[in-house]
Amino acid sequence: MDTEQLKQKILDGDRRALARAITLVESGREDHRARAQELLSDLAAHKRQSLRIGLSGTPGVGKSTFIESFGMMLTALGLRVAVLAVDPSSARSGGSILGDKTRMERLSRDRNAFIRPSPSQSHLGGVARRSREAVALCEAAGFDVVLIETVGVGQSETVVAEMSDLFLLLLAPAGGDELQGVKRGIMEMADLILVNKADGDLKPVATRTCADYSGALRLLRKRPQDPEGYPKAMMVSAVEEHGLEQAWEEMQALTAWRRQNGHWDRRRADQSCYWFDQEVRQALLARLHTAAAQAAMAELSGQVAEGALTPAAAAERMLRDHLKG
Repeated sequence: MDTEQLKQKILDGDRRALARAITLVESGREDHRARAQELLSDLAAHKRQSLRIGLSGTPGVGKSTFIESFGMMLTALGLRVAVLAVDPSSARSGGSILGDKTRMERLSRDRNAFIRPSPSQSHLGGVARRSREAVALCEAAGFDVVLIETVGVGQSETVVAEMSDLFLLLLAPAGGDELQGVKRGIMEMADLILVNKADGDLKPVATRTCADYSGALRLLRKRPQDPEGYPKAMMVSAVEEHGLEQAWEEMQALTAWRRQNGHWDRRRADQSCYWFDQEVRQALLARLHTAAAQAAMAELSGQVAEGALTPAAAAERMLRDHLKG
């Protein structure tokens, strides 16, 4: 299938073509990268937009269960939902289980849903490096909502906020020192904090936990992109499907306010500039992975180990000789 055919099928909402295109943008081959950039540029001209929702949370908090219940609720409303779930890659073998589809069995069978697991490939930020391009492909395919689930690695996964319109932080009740564990950085980025598992015996504990987070949010500096009362903490139960409608109403209200006050377009422009910066940095780092650069690194490392060169002097020489032009 050539690029023009692939583009047309994606615009028509063909799920198989979308899956093939995501595989293309995830590839590291130079010819694939060139073709992927051509495809993305052509699709960008159509200016389709989805509501991008990033979802973060500590491992075991129930992110997959929440996404399935939330996604089923959205498809019942007639919306098309895409889920980009990032699985952690092994530092030793580089492999990933990619089991998100099996954990979202009901949603994976829904005709209005598309689930794509991807390996994190050891990238910091809790998302795969090409997740942003996969999001753009889902937008072009006409999905109304794109959910981006991170691997749940803690403070480093704030990168997902740079590709989302709304950033949700999912937390469990009675998390002990979890308020300290998630740290201020990710708290400041969250638009909504959802205390999951607010059901059964845990409901009273979830109520107290939600109150604790509500109090903590009031201590944070007010952001210009938030109306009065945001960010806020809410209780949900993914298993009993309670609180999902209220959470969706809050997301819609926040999105509408940001659109009306110019924050939506400004945020998207800022995100594009952020990813431009990241692409430049990655391209510069790629120059250090050539055979000649690796040989020079080995030689300079030896001189640093022997004490013939300081680390700073060796780094300056390496950059001068291998990042020119």
